[in-house]
Amino acid sequence: MLVTIRDLWLEGRSDETWNPIINGVDLDLKKGEVLGLIGESGAGKSTLGLAAMGYCRDGVRISKGSVSFDGIDLLTASAAVKRGLLGKRIAYVAQSAAASFNPAHKIIEQHIEAPTQHGIMSRADSEQDGMALYQKLRLPDPDNIGFRYPHQVSGGQLQRAMTAMAMSCRPDLIIFDEPTTALDVTTQIEVLAAIREIVEEYNTAAIYITHDLAVVAQMADRIKVLLKGDEVETADTRTMLSAPTQEYTKSLWAVRSFERPLKAPVVAGAVPVVAVKGVDAAYGKVPVLHDVSFDIHEGRTVAVVGESGSGKSTTARCITGLLPPKAGEISFGGEVMPADYRKRTKDQLRQVQMIYQMADTALNPRVTVGNIISRPVQFYSGLTGGALRKRVDELMEQIELPAADYYNRLPSELSGGQKQRIGIARALAAEPKFIICDEVTSALDQLVAEGILRLLARLQDELSLSYMFITHDLATVRAIADEVVVMKDGRVVEQGPKHDMFTPPHHAYTDLLLSSVPEMDPDWLTNLLADRGVDNIGDAAVDKM
Repeated sequence: MLVTIRDLWLEGRSDETWNPIINGVDLDLKKGEVLGLIGESGAGKSTLGLAAMGYCRDGVRISKGSVSFDGIDLLTASAAVKRGLLGKRIAYVAQSAAASFNPAHKIIEQHIEAPTQHGIMSRADSEQDGMALYQKLRLPDPDNIGFRYPHQVSGGQLQRAMTAMAMSCRPDLIIFDEPTTALDVTTQIEVLAAIREIVEEYNTAAIYITHDLAVVAQMADRIKVLLKGDEVETADTRTMLSAPTQEYTKSLWAVRSFERPLKAPVVAGAVPVVAVKGVDAAYGKVPVLHDVSFDIHEGRTVAVVGESGSGKSTTARCITGLLPPKAGEISFGGEVMPADYRKRTKDQLRQVQMIYQMADTALNPRVTVGNIISRPVQFYSGLTGGALRKRVDELMEQIELPAADYYNRLPSELSGGQKQRIGIARALAAEPKFIICDEVTSALDQLVAEGILRLLARLQDELSLSYMFITHDLATVRAIADEVVVMKDGRVVEQGPKHDMFTPPHHAYTDLLLSSVPEMDPDWLTNLLADRGVDNIGDAAVDKM
C-alpha cells in the first residue's frame, strides 16, 4: 500500500480554540489507483488531501492518527525527509493555476525547479522533458509555450502546465485539488483526458478532490464521500454511482433539481434594460469582439456561454465601461452609455454592478464583512451612522447571513458559499437594475451552488433585477436562464430562448458544447473519445466545426 491513513483527526484554530475538521478518517491508496474525494464545501476534502502529504495549512493541526507514505511516517519524519519527498515523490495540483504560478517567472522556469533541485535532471534535460510533457498533455506549440509568462496562456493551458510541472519528477502520488472546477466544458475534457492518460502511463497514484460527481465518475477507481469531516461511505466508482447506501450520498446524486419556470415572452417593442449593439473590442491591436449584439430585458436572465477565450468576460468589461468598445454602443434603458466608465455619472455607475467568480480574491481579506458592504452603500446613498448600519443589516438579511453573526467576521472566517453571498450583497448595495454574474457558482460545490442560484432567483423576483449570467456550466443555464447567447472567437454564433437553445437542431458549436457536458457514467469520457475518433480533443473540437 502506497498511502495508509489511520484514525486521522485534524483541528482548525479559531478565536484561540481548536475545532474539529477531520474526525477519525481512514484511507488506503495503492500505486496506480485513483481515489475520488467528494463532499460539499467544508467537508474536509482538501484538508484530508493535504494531510496525505503530511502537510497542514496554517491554523490547522493533526491531533491524532497516522499518515504513512511508502512505509515512511510523515507525521514524525524530519523536515529534511519531507523536503526530499515533496515535489519529487509527492506532488500537488492546485485548484487555481493562475493563483499558484509566480507571475514574474516564465512557466518553464517554474517547471524545472523541482527536478533540478532534487538532482533528477540537469536544467537542459529538464527543459527538454518539460516540452515532451507539454506535448503529451496536448498543449499547443509545446516547444515554446513554456517560455511564456502565466498570464500569456489560457486557464486550461495553465492547468495542464501545472499538471506537467507536478509530473516533472515522475512522482508516486499526486493530489489533484479541483483541477477543472473553473474550466469550460470543452477545455475540461482536454484536461481530464490528459490527466487520465498521464496517470495511467506512469502508474501514478492520485487523490482526486472534486465536487463534480460527473467528473469524479470519469477519473476515480474508488470514491470516498465526506460530510463535515466524517467519512460517510467508500466504494468502487460503479457501485457508488449505481447503489449508494447512505442517504447523504443519495442526496448528492440528486442535486440540481432547481429549474426556474419559463417566463412569458418579452412584450414586443419593450425597451431592454441593457442593449449591446454591434460591439467590436480589442486588447491593444488584437481584436477580440466582432459585431456582438444582444438585449437583456427587465427581470430576465441572459446566460452567455462559450469556451475560454470566446469573449464572454470581455463583453462584460465593455458593458461596465472597463474596456471601451472600438465600435458599437451599450445602451441602458434606451439611453446610450458613455463607453468609458470614467465618463459615466454616479447613477449610471450604480445601475450596473458585478459579482465575481472568485470570491476569495474579490473580497479584501483585511476588511470585515460589515465594512465590505458599507462602503458601496455609503458611496452611492450617502448614508452614515445608524442609517448606514440599518441598511447593511437589511442587505445581510436579504442574502440570508444575519448581521448579528457575520458583520464583524473577516472573509477568511467564511465558507466559499458565504463569501459569494457577501459578493452578492456588495452588488445589491448600489441598488442596481442590472447585475453581471461572472461564473459565480463555478468554484462552489453543487449543494452550495444550488443555494446561490435559488438566492439569485429570489432576489430577481423581489427586486426586478436583470442578470447577465456568464457561465460554462450548462446545468446552471438550464436552472436559471431565460435566454441564451452562445459565443465563439468573439462572435455570437447563436442566441434565443433557453428552450430553443436546448432543442435540436443546434449550431455546430452549440452542439459541441452540449455534447461535452460530463455525464454520471464511468464510461462517458472513453466513449466520447472513441465517438470523436481522434486522440486530441482539441482537434475533435475543430473537426466538429
